Amino acid sequence: MLDLQLIHEASDRLKKRVRRTELIHSHYFSEKLGIPLWFKCENLQRTGAFKIRGALNFMTSQPREALAKGVITASAGNHAQGVAFSADLLGVAATVFMPESTPPQKVFATRDYGAEVVLTGRTFDDAYAAAVEAGKASGALFVHPFDDPLVMAGQGTIGLEVLEEVPDLSTIIVPIGGGGLIAGIATAIRETHPHVRIIGVESTAAPSMHYSLQKGKIFTAPVTVSLADGIAVKRVGKNTFPIVRDLVDEVVLVEEEDIALAIVALLERTKLLVEGAGAVPLAALMAGKVENVSGKTVCVLSGGNIDVKTISVVVERGLLAAGRYLKLKIELDDLPGALAKLTVEIAETKANISMITHDRRSKSLPIGKTEVHLELETRGYEHIQDVIGHLKQAGYEIDVLK
Repeated sequence: MLDLQLIHEASDRLKKRVRRTELIHSHYFSEKLGIPLWFKCENLQRTGAFKIRGALNFMTSQPREALAKGVITASAGNHAQGVAFSADLLGVAATVFMPESTPPQKVFATRDYGAEVVLTGRTFDDAYAAAVEAGKASGALFVHPFDDPLVMAGQGTIGLEVLEEVPDLSTIIVPIGGGGLIAGIATAIRETHPHVRIIGVESTAAPSMHYSLQKGKIFTAPVTVSLADGIAVKRVGKNTFPIVRDLVDEVVLVEEEDIALAIVALLERTKLLVEGAGAVPLAALMAGKVENVSGKTVCVLSGGNIDVKTISVVVERGLLAAGRYLKLKIELDDLPGALAKLTVEIAETKANISMITHDRRSKSLPIGKTEVHLELETRGYEHIQDVIGHLKQAGYEIDVLK
């Protein structure tokens, strides 16, 4: 059973093997949100995420003969790297089943640590089912991504580290996927600091813990594509659920736009690169999803494994959500100088054209018309309304694109 003693044992076991990640006070976000705010930077952890703590604690707790046939697991990416790194450290073979949609960066990193990667299924749950069957056939030891006491204990060492540096902690906000991270942290905190408010955050694209708590039993939730792919789990753990139910104060949901905004804000304001799953705690604060927050608050930035392609999409979505990017479609008369006149009008609004395309061949266009797609850099929502108002006043019909 998971308890505080098991977490202290994990802490002793993991010393000098994992990084004691920085707890960074953010002056900017503290002022913006009106609370003293810190970030627990597991995005700076070895392998780029907290998952190494649980995987390594589990594997180093096993007798050597249990590892003789290697280890096997399923993961959306971060647990995969934790298991692969730990297996390499201990000199055992590792096989990792991952969804076909896993970002390439996470696949490459897992292979770089020496693990065999099998891509299968559309979701984590598909990969999990395949890994369990393969483990039964091969005799390899299965390392659960979240629903094992030793794995949860490893993740709980984050809670111990936070309390050592902020003993008068008021609130801690933690991402939730399968529930192992928040179960470990809540267990580490609740016994000695019962007053601390513990908040979990999920994406609306994968709200399995939220609905399970509402229904009072484990609920399989539909999962859609999310920027927070690391916490996109259909079903929480049978061991994690009762711990979260008993120890966590509240679970809130954030939208995809909230996540994109938080990723961009962290990159710009703190110079921290964080993946979608790691950004959901700050997303919840920025979107006002957590009410009545006061006192010293910590957001657990659970990971930073985000690939370059995703970064470009996230930055665009984050800028759109922040009112700093505007996409327009405008129909012009196909006459010399029409495009030049439009750009002059845009220049008067002080918006900056970052991209423009000009199409007169579309079958949907009337004869004598041309279609222009514009991407503009703007300074916020008020500036966007100024740009749109100015162009309409100049006689242009505008479609604002998402």
